[in-house]
This record gives sequence, structure tokens and C-alpha cells, in this order.
Amino acid sequence: MPHSPRLFQVTWPLLIELLLGLSVGVVGTVLAARLSDNHGAAFALAHHVFGALFIVFRVVGAGVGVVLTQALGAGRRARADAVARAVLGAATWIGLCVALTAVFARGSLLRWLNAPADVLPLASLFLLGLAPAMLLDAWNASMAAVLRAHLRVRETLAVMVVMQLTHLLLMHPLMLGTDFSPPLGLSGYALALCISRVVAMALHLWLWRTRLQLAPSAADFWQLRRRELVDVARIGVPGAAENGAYRLAFMVSIAAVGTMGAPALAAHAYAQQVIMVVLLFGMATGLSVEVLVGHLVGAGRLRQAHGLVRRALATGLLVSVVVATSAALAGPRLMQTFTTDPQISAMACTLLWWTVLLEPGRTFNLVVINALRATGDARYPVVVGAGSMLLVLAGGSWLLGVHLGMGLVGVWLAYIADEWLRGLLMWRRWSRLDWLPHARLSRRRLAQAA
Repeated sequence: MPHSPRLFQVTWPLLIELLLGLSVGVVGTVLAARLSDNHGAAFALAHHVFGALFIVFRVVGAGVGVVLTQALGAGRRARADAVARAVLGAATWIGLCVALTAVFARGSLLRWLNAPADVLPLASLFLLGLAPAMLLDAWNASMAAVLRAHLRVRETLAVMVVMQLTHLLLMHPLMLGTDFSPPLGLSGYALALCISRVVAMALHLWLWRTRLQLAPSAADFWQLRRRELVDVARIGVPGAAENGAYRLAFMVSIAAVGTMGAPALAAHAYAQQVIMVVLLFGMATGLSVEVLVGHLVGAGRLRQAHGLVRRALATGLLVSVVVATSAALAGPRLMQTFTTDPQISAMACTLLWWTVLLEPGRTFNLVVINALRATGDARYPVVVGAGSMLLVLAGGSWLLGVHLGMGLVGVWLAYIADEWLRGLLMWRRWSRLDWLPHARLSRRRLAQAA
């Protein structure tokens, strides 16, 4: 298995897929900002809550890819199919729980984020519209993860292209209106989102039947099969806990920004949209590494897995610095697409320059944590990382940003310190080969499951 071509072949469709997804978020932010900066801030706040609630699905999402890739790498196709079916039922129940939480607890969650009084009603109504999409996203995410585990990354990309283009085509007329229909504002974004997810669901079902010869039954969508989900939970629970700790800490930092007023929230939101584009390559590389390392561990090719991670990390670090610097240089022009307020634009541009230091640290986490998880070493990232996230990221945001009066720059310094601390600790774990016992244990579990 040639290393670089295989990594590139998996990475580039994921890169395009992530770019499309983030483009929708950027366009949505731009359209919301056209309505007003309060709408832009409400859009960002509701999306933070949406992302935080969806962390619950990481119990399944973080585990299914690892379990499937290891099973497929070991030639255990029947085992992989059983796990894929079981994941659908788990996605249904988790998606329903998340959607109901969004409906009934949205006001409390937004107030916890210190949503300004003129932003809260807009964000609350928007989050209500997003709730149905949470169940649809749970199904789509699980079915896409199964396709990627089978290395069907191009087919997954095709579905994402259709889904995101559908969303983009519907977003503008629904949000801003046309000559024949009134503007729906943020609710128009939510409606376009739901329609696009229904389209993706139909395409995923078709691909499962035609490419994987895997036709799910109605029972697969509601039954919880404990035996098949045990290994998924073993990897997924720590993965969800890690993501949950990050989301919790990040939302605490957003609450700190909320005390600075709507202009600071808007500047934070606009800078974050640009940053999400900057970190695309690292995200795509991390996901690719997880898929390929899982296959290599399942096949017992541990030396190749180690070399793959080292090369992927070196490439990711170089690209992250180049892209972050380019984004910072283009900051003033990029901000013109979001706002005409010079104060908001200046704040966001300052944050983009600090991002040049932030992104290399984040690359360590995006690549190495996924690699550790793919070997079965899922507990170390959450045990070590949670303390940094809660103390350095969350606590540092309030200490530097609010109590020491450094504002948004203080919040960004907390982000930088957290990413670098966690990233270097994860790299030490990998470089010292402390993941090897977990990889060997995963191999033994596969043999026993057979």
C-alpha cells in the first residue's frame, strides 16, 4: 500500500467535502449579516449550540469509523456490516434526544451563553428551526461514516456535493426572499438545511444498496443492538467526552465574549468563519489518517501506520502555517463580505493574525488525536485534554479576556495555549509508541469477535 498516494486519495475528497460544508456556513453567515449584525451574531450563537448538542452523536460517530476500518482491514466484512446496521438505530435515538433538547431547552442554553437581549429572540427561533435537521444529520453522518470506512470517499463526496449545493441554491431565496416569496430570515436557512438533508438521506440509502450491497431494514432504524455497539461505545464514549469537553470549554469562551457585547460576538463569529476554512486541510488530513490507520491496525501493519502519521503531521503543519498567513493577509478584504462596521472588521482582522500561531498547534490535535483513536487508544486524549480545555481554554478566556481586560485577543491567547499544550502532549504520546499496546489489543478483540 503506497503511503502518499493512498493518503492523498482519501484526503482530497474529504477536503472538498469539508470545504463545501464550511462554505455553506460562511454563506449563511454572510446572508445573516446582510439582515443585520444582530442576525449574524444570532446565527453564530445558534450554531454553537447546535454543534454542542450534536456532540452527543460523537458517541457513535467517533467509534463507528474505527471499529469498521479495523474490521475491514482484518477482512471481517460480516462484522463490519452488523456494526453498520446497529449504528443506524443508535443514530435514531441519539438524534431524537438532541432534537428534543434543542426544542425545549434552547432558551436556557442561549441565556447560558450570555446572548444579548437583542440577539436572544432571533437565535431562539433559529435554533427551533434547526432541531429537525439534527435527526437527519445523525442518520446522514452515520451512513457517510460507513461509506468512508469502506474507502468509498468519492461516493460520499458526491452526496455531500449534491446536499450542499441544494442547501446553497435554496438558502438565498428563502432567507432574503424573491419577487414571488417573502424573506424568511434565519428560518429560511433552517428550512433549506432540512430539505438538503432529506435529499442526502435518499442518496445515502441508494449508495448503501448499490455500492455496499447493504440494504437496511426498518427495524435497523429503531433497534438498539447492544452486542454490536459495545466496541463502538468503547471508542466513541471517550471520543464524545473529548469533543464534549472541548465544546463545553468553547461555549464558556463564547459566554465570555458575550459579556463584551454584540460587536465582539459578531467579530468573533466572522473570524471563526474564516478560520474554519483555514483548518480544512488539517481536518481532512486527520479524518484520512483515522481511516487509513484503522485499516493498517486491522491488518497488523503497525510500522506503516507510524510512518503515515509522521508524514501526515509534517505536511499538515506546513500547510496550516501557509494558509493561516494567507488568510491574515487577506483579512481586510475578507471582512468586507461580512460587515461594513470598521470596528468589527478591525477586531476580526487582529484575530486572524493571531490565528497564524493558533493553527499549527491545532494541527497536532487534528492529526494525532485521530490517529490515537484509530489504534484504540481513545482514553488518553480525553483524560489529558479535558483538563487543558477546561482550565486553559475556558478559564483562560475569562481570565485574559474579561478579568484582565484583554478582550477578544485574550480569548484567542487562551485558544492558542490550549491547542499547543494538548497538541504537544498528544505528539509525545504517539512518538513514544505508547499507543502500541492498544493497537495490539484491538487486533486481539477482532480475532475474538470472529
